[in-house]
Amino acid sequence: MQARENSDLLAVADQPNRKELTGDEPRRLSYAELHAASTQIACQLLNKGIGTDDRVIVQLPNIVELVICYMAASKIGVIISPVPIQYGSHELHHIRKMISPAAILTVDHFGTTELAQNAATIEQDNVQLLVFGTDLIFTTENHSGSDLQLTDYQSRYPSNADNILTICWTSGTTGTPKGVPRSHNMWFATARSCGEAGDYRAGDRFLNIFPLVNMASIGGFLFPALLLGCSIVLHHPLDPALYLAQLQNEKITFTLAPPALLNQLAKSADMWGQFNFSHMRSIGSGSAPLAHWMIEIFNQKYGLEVINFYGSNEGISLSCTPLHTADAEVRATMFPRVGCGIDHFDSYSNTALQSKVVDTETGDVIVESGKVGELLFAGSTVFDGYLGTDNTELFSDDGYFHTGDLVEICGDPPWFYRIAGRSKDIINRGGMKISPVEIDILLEGLSSSVESVVCAYQDDQLGEKVCACVVLGPDTNNIDLQDVIKFLSDQGLAKFKLPERVEFFESLPRNPLGKVQRFILEELVSQRH
Repeated sequence: MQARENSDLLAVADQPNRKELTGDEPRRLSYAELHAASTQIACQLLNKGIGTDDRVIVQLPNIVELVICYMAASKIGVIISPVPIQYGSHELHHIRKMISPAAILTVDHFGTTELAQNAATIEQDNVQLLVFGTDLIFTTENHSGSDLQLTDYQSRYPSNADNILTICWTSGTTGTPKGVPRSHNMWFATARSCGEAGDYRAGDRFLNIFPLVNMASIGGFLFPALLLGCSIVLHHPLDPALYLAQLQNEKITFTLAPPALLNQLAKSADMWGQFNFSHMRSIGSGSAPLAHWMIEIFNQKYGLEVINFYGSNEGISLSCTPLHTADAEVRATMFPRVGCGIDHFDSYSNTALQSKVVDTETGDVIVESGKVGELLFAGSTVFDGYLGTDNTELFSDDGYFHTGDLVEICGDPPWFYRIAGRSKDIINRGGMKISPVEIDILLEGLSSSVESVVCAYQDDQLGEKVCACVVLGPDTNNIDLQDVIKFLSDQGLAKFKLPERVEFFESLPRNPLGKVQRFILEELVSQRH
C-alpha cells in the first residue's frame, strides 16, 4: 500500500556508520525501492526452492536488508525466524532443531562478529546458507520479470493475514528460548496498540535502536510504519553520541530508548542541550521500571513526555502515557488495567485487549487494590502458544494467557497495575514471597554501584535467601553486606526482604535485549558458595 500511495517517502535508512560495521555503504530506501528490493529477494528465494510455509532463520543486525527480509517473506508466505546477532552456534543449533529451516540468511560480518562463519555451523544438505552480497543481491530498480514471477506465484499460493509470519524467540530470562509464532494480524494489532500509545502519525520518523527481531522493534516500529506510512531510521549497536546526532539530523519524531540511557541523558543536560530536538513529540522506554525523576526532568527541562511500555513477544501490550496520568511516579511503575470493564480509559487497547489478575494459589480473580497476583492477558495481540511445546496449561479455560508476571492492583479507584515481578523469579524465604524487582528498584540509588540487582540462593533451613549482586563503580572502594543492608533499611524495606549475602561482578549477565538474566546470576552465585 505504501509503495503505491507514498512511493517516494523514505521507508528505511541505515545508520551512517554502516561501512565500519559491515563494509557496505549506508543505504536509504523509499517505499517504492523497498518494494522493488523485497520483490527481487522474494523471487531469489523462490528460485532456491524456498516458498510458502518454509521457515528461514535470519541473523542480521539493524540494516536495511533485515527490513527487506520481512517484506520478502510476507510476499511469498515464508515464515521468518529473526534471531539476535549475539546468538552463537549453540543457540542456532537449538533453533534449527525447533523449526527445521530451509535456509539461514545473514551477512558476512558485523564488526568483529563473523556472522556467515557462525551461520555455517548449522549448514547442512537441507539448510542453505544465503549471504547478502554473495548469494542474495538486490537493486532498487523494478524488474518486470520479478514482478511477473511474484504475481504468478501469489495467484497459485494465496495467503492471508492470519498466516504465521514470524517465529521470534523469548528473551531467555528463565532458560532456553522458546519459539513464539505470530501472524500478520497479531503484529498489526500490536502496532495499533503501540501507535495509539505513542501518538504515531502519518509521516512520522522513527529512530530504532533495539534489535529488529522482537516485539519492541517489530510491533513498535516496523508494523506501525507500514500501517501509517512512516520512516524508520536504524541504529545499532548503541552509541549515545551517534544516537543524539541521528535524533537531530534525521528530524526524528519518536524513538524508544532503554531506561539506563534515558537516566544518563537526564543527568547530562549539557550533552542534551548541544542538539536540536524540536521535531520530537515524545520518547518511549520499557523493559525495566523507570525512574520517576527521569520522567520529570524530560518533561520539565527537555519538554518531552516519556511513555512507559510493557510488552512481550507473546502479546502483552501495556503502556502508560500522559493521557493516563500526569503523575511521574505513577507513570514510571504502573499501567492502566485494560479490558477490565473500566470505562475511564477510552482507547483501542481497552476495547481490543482483556486482562485480569488471579491469585497464584487459588486461581480466584483479584479486583481489590493492594493485592498481588498473576497477570492474565487476552485479545488480538496474543499468540496461540509456544512452538513445539505442550500449551495446555498456558491458557485459562476462558482463553486468557498465563503471562507468569506478577502485578499488584493499585489506586483508588483501582485503575492501575504495578509490575511486581516474574512468578518464576519470586524468592521464597521460608514461605515469605519476595519480589526481586522491588529490591532492584531500591538498589538503583546505591551510589557506590554502577548497577545492582538481587537473586535467590539456596538455604537449607529457609529454602531460599536474597543475594545482592553488585557492579562497583570504577573509583569505588569495596563495600560490604552491612552497607547494602543499611542502605535498604534506611529506605524502609522489610527485614525479611534484606539481602543476607553480597557478591560482586564486573558486569551483570544480560540477554540481547539488555534484560538481566537472573537465572544465570543464581548459577554464578551458587558456584561461589
